Amino acid sequence: MKRVIEIGILLSSGGMYSALSRASREGALQGVAEVNADPRLDMSFEVVERDPEGRLDRYAPLCREILRGSAARHILGCITSASRKEVIPELERFDGVLWYPVPYEGFEASEHVAYMHSCPNQHLLPLLDWAMPNLGTRAYFIGSNYIWGWEMAQIGRERVAAAGGQVLGDRYLALGDTEPDHIIEEIRNLRPDFIVNSLVGDSSYAFLARLADLKRETGCAEGLTVLSCNFTECEIEPAGTAAEGLVSAGPWFEPDSGSGGSFREMARQSVHELASLLHGRPGAEALPLSELVHSAIRHGHTPRLDPANLHASQPAIVARLQEGRFVEIGRLPALRADPYLTRRGQAPQGAPMLRVVS
Repeated sequence: MKRVIEIGILLSSGGMYSALSRASREGALQGVAEVNADPRLDMSFEVVERDPEGRLDRYAPLCREILRGSAARHILGCITSASRKEVIPELERFDGVLWYPVPYEGFEASEHVAYMHSCPNQHLLPLLDWAMPNLGTRAYFIGSNYIWGWEMAQIGRERVAAAGGQVLGDRYLALGDTEPDHIIEEIRNLRPDFIVNSLVGDSSYAFLARLADLKRETGCAEGLTVLSCNFTECEIEPAGTAAEGLVSAGPWFEPDSGSGGSFREMARQSVHELASLLHGRPGAEALPLSELVHSAIRHGHTPRLDPANLHASQPAIVARLQEGRFVEIGRLPALRADPYLTRRGQAPQGAPMLRVVS
C-alpha cells in the first residue's frame, strides 16, 4: 500500500493572470494523478489547496495556513515574482518548500524554493541573441511595474548595449493596467526593430490588441515584432489574434495544438520531480530541499535541480506564433541555470550556438 504525502497547491482561479495560474494548476493536478496511478512509486500525493484569487495580500497567509494546518511541507504555486517573494518568509518560518513552475527574472536562490522553469540565461538572453541578428538592434522594452519587468529590462538593456544596439524606450504599466495608448503612441513615433514585452496577464493582452490596431492603421508590421519570455499557449485564447507573430522563448512548447504550454508542463514535471526525490524514502518530505537533492545524488538519482542553486537545467527554445500555434525557429540544448548571471561579462554565446529551425 502506498504511503500518502500531503502537498500544497497555491494558485489563483481568478484575477488578472488567471490563464497562467489555471494552466499551472491543471499541470500540477495532472502530475498528481499520474504519480498516484504509477505502480512503480511507493507513495501518492494528497492535495491541500488554497486559492489566493489573484490578490497579492492573500499569498503569505494562505501559505502559512497550508504549512500550519496540514502535514504538507511542499507547495506548488505562485505565478508572479511578487507573490513568490511574499511566501518565502513563511517557507523559512515553517520549513516549507515552494515548487515554482514559471519563468522568473533571476537574482535569487532560496534554499526553500525549487526553481523549475527558466531564468534569464535560459530565456531572455537566447531570445535577444536570436532577435538582434534577425530583426535589428533597436529595442523597446515594456513591462509590468514590479520586479519581473524591472529586471528583464535591466538585463535586456545590458545585452543590447553589448551588441552595439540601442534601447529606444523602457516603459512600465501597473499590474492590471489596460490603458497603454501613451506607450503605443511612443512606439508609433520611434519605430523600434523589436519590442520586448514583459507585461503580465490582462495588461499584456491590452497592449497586444492596441499594437495590432497600430499595425492595421499604418499598414505595416515591419519593426513591430513582439518578443516575450512569459507568453505561452495558455494565453493564446485570451490574447486572440492580436498575438499572431509574437516570438517567445521557453523550455517547452506544445507539440500539437494543446493549450497549457510550459506553465502547465513545468508544473506537471515539478510534481514528478518531487515524487522521484521522495520515492523509497519514508519521511524524506521533511528534509530541507538542498539535503533532499544531495541525498538523492548520493543514492544514484540524477535530479533535475542543480544542487548548487536549486534551479533546473532547461533548453532554450525560440518559437513564433503562427496561425494560433507556436512553431519552433531556434533551439539551444539544455543550459545550466545561472540565476546571478556570473558570466555576464563574457561575449554573448547564444547567437553562434543557436540552431535555426526551418
